[in-house]
Amino acid sequence: MGTVAVLWLMGFSWQTESAPLLSGLYPVSNIPSLHPDDSEKTHKGFAPSIQTLVVTPDGVVYAGSFGMGLFRSQDKGKTWEALNRGLTDPFLLCLAVIPGQHIYAGTMRGGVYRLALKGTTWESIGTGLNESEVKSFLVYQDSVYAGTGTGVYRWVEAEKQWVTVGAGLDRILVPGLAIMDDGKLLAATSGKGLFHLEAPHSPPARWVDSQSIFIDPRERLPHRYLRVIAVNQAQHIFLGTQDGGIFRSTDRGHSWSSLSRNLPNDSIRSIIPDHEDVIVATGKGIFRWNADQQGWMGMNTGLTKLAIQSLTRSDSGELYAGTSSGAFRSEDGGAHWTNISQGLGVQFVPKGPYE
Repeated sequence: MGTVAVLWLMGFSWQTESAPLLSGLYPVSNIPSLHPDDSEKTHKGFAPSIQTLVVTPDGVVYAGSFGMGLFRSQDKGKTWEALNRGLTDPFLLCLAVIPGQHIYAGTMRGGVYRLALKGTTWESIGTGLNESEVKSFLVYQDSVYAGTGTGVYRWVEAEKQWVTVGAGLDRILVPGLAIMDDGKLLAATSGKGLFHLEAPHSPPARWVDSQSIFIDPRERLPHRYLRVIAVNQAQHIFLGTQDGGIFRSTDRGHSWSSLSRNLPNDSIRSIIPDHEDVIVATGKGIFRWNADQQGWMGMNTGLTKLAIQSLTRSDSGELYAGTSSGAFRSEDGGAHWTNISQGLGVQFVPKGPYE
């Protein structure tokens, strides 16, 4: 038996008998390096891919990475601390915050974890999820909903488990969740289009296919692979697709129109409604739809990485962008961006699901 080596990195530990086992677990190196040798280009490190970002009402920023767990900043990204004790799956896909209580993390293989906002150790709360990939969260009236690879679930604190929300999505990935002001729950799916929950308060509730058609104005092809959904104060619904751009409904989902004409990239990763305008993060930068001018405006000055993975806005107006390699902050509405990746650690290859 070979010598047992224990590798401690950013709060995680791997125990293995030999190096080949590590390479077997990670065919493409995504293992973080604490001391990269910048003199050798083949081993030069990169900031991790930041897949998800949330900001608490008091301005604390949480960044979820693809492979290096969670980071927290209490000074707008000037410094970061890793918070990974108890987090056994470092591949984070989504985050949610209940103000004053907890932060929730959805992972690729480990279900859901929860961390008290003043705490340092994660609690695994995956019971009921069947080890499914957790792709999205929705917080509504202190209830937490999770969009997963096997449908939609709701956390029941009294039972300490997740329960299925509605029937009909049990084998469908749900990358996006939203809710209307009348309580109508919407699920954006990967491959099956948009669903809404029929009779959510009187079981048995069932998910209903909206039968909406999303036609790419460039290629004239229908798109049912949805990635993100958002609703503004006027109850306009925005849907971002995997590669067909962004669509808007101004009549609660009865009809849809494309906003993608002249948008430089059709891969939509995040949507932030801003009054009548909307800000989108794409595979090639961040853009604002100006409702008055009916056109898109680039917001990429200072962004050295344009493969955006996530975008969020704090209550005080700062924008935070997670990219395929690091994170950025804007304090002027997206006109200029500052790199805030220092302190996020490095990895050999910037690896994320949407390079």
